[in-house]
Amino acid sequence: MYRTGTSLWVVTIAMLMVGIATVSSRAEQDPRPFESAAVASFNEPWAMAFLPDGSILVTEKSGRLIVVEQDGKKSAPIQGVPKVDYGGQGGLGDVIVHPNFTDNGVIYLSYVEAGSGDVRGAAVARAKLVYSSGSGTLTDLEVIWRQVPKVVGRGHFGHRMAFSPDGLLFISSGERQKFDPAQDMNQNLGKIIRLNDDGSVPSDNPFVDQGGVTAQIWSLGHRNPLGIAFDAEGRLWNQEMGPRGGDELNLVRRGANYGYPLVSNGDHYNGNPIPGHDTRPEFEAPKVWWTPVISPSGLIVYSGSLFPNWRGSAFIGGLSSEALIRIVLKDDTAREAERFSMGKRIREVEEGPGGALWILEDGSGGRMLKLTPPQ
Repeated sequence: MYRTGTSLWVVTIAMLMVGIATVSSRAEQDPRPFESAAVASFNEPWAMAFLPDGSILVTEKSGRLIVVEQDGKKSAPIQGVPKVDYGGQGGLGDVIVHPNFTDNGVIYLSYVEAGSGDVRGAAVARAKLVYSSGSGTLTDLEVIWRQVPKVVGRGHFGHRMAFSPDGLLFISSGERQKFDPAQDMNQNLGKIIRLNDDGSVPSDNPFVDQGGVTAQIWSLGHRNPLGIAFDAEGRLWNQEMGPRGGDELNLVRRGANYGYPLVSNGDHYNGNPIPGHDTRPEFEAPKVWWTPVISPSGLIVYSGSLFPNWRGSAFIGGLSSEALIRIVLKDDTAREAERFSMGKRIREVEEGPGGALWILEDGSGGRMLKLTPPQ
């Protein structure tokens, strides 16, 4: 579920208690190694993606898709966006660009779709973006993936997306606050999904022989995965919200089980304990975990040259922690290296052309910020 902002003392304690297995020393936060410039503001922004010309697609949770120039000029809302089921954590979610966008103009949107009665689930659609002079529309829209089954509730949709270096589409699917689906191979909730760019199932998926939604599954045992990203070696990382404690950063392996809700480094919200990862070595354990939580949202692995000392680091936006968190990745290990207080809930982080970091603040009036080295 969403977590509200924490007081200063919680953030301070969090800085001292990062993942027991990966406790790290951090540099001083001030002076910060970047300057922050506000570019534009939005109503509940959720995700952004850069187009080849440097302009930026931004989703607003209520269902608007907007193109933003780097000087902050915003387009009219793009027409043809699918109807979203807006409420709670649900609405319009992620947006990414096809690897061959220059040739095909295709983008992907994730969103929450209503079902029959009081049920809903995440879906992913692909469409061609036709855009010119501040206005645009989506054509040839096709829904290529859905959470199965749709269930009651408005939480834990996940629905982040990323393309692998070999052009396959990965989708994170939350367990919808229902716990058991994360271990149920007949549902695609609580999983990370791997598809071809048209939504078909690759023939080398780990469970492809079982057919149905099971064939889509790349990994299982996830809770609410709100960020996925590939590093320079082609390895997939994901971060996800733990329950009461135990937010995670995972190295996602083919066919692996990450244990939720059978294990976690946090407990249930009602106080009932969950066995720790160290009690069940057959499950993959996180590379970093946080108690108190950071409430992670958004994930990238930085590859630019503008911040050369950060190349190869992962960055996570923090909601309740109101922070931008840098993670050093080395081989199969990870550790938190720095945490920059941003004073606002951070919903999204991306790397822009030229290597600047771009972030979106959460909620009404959430700003788009561009981070560059100090002049």
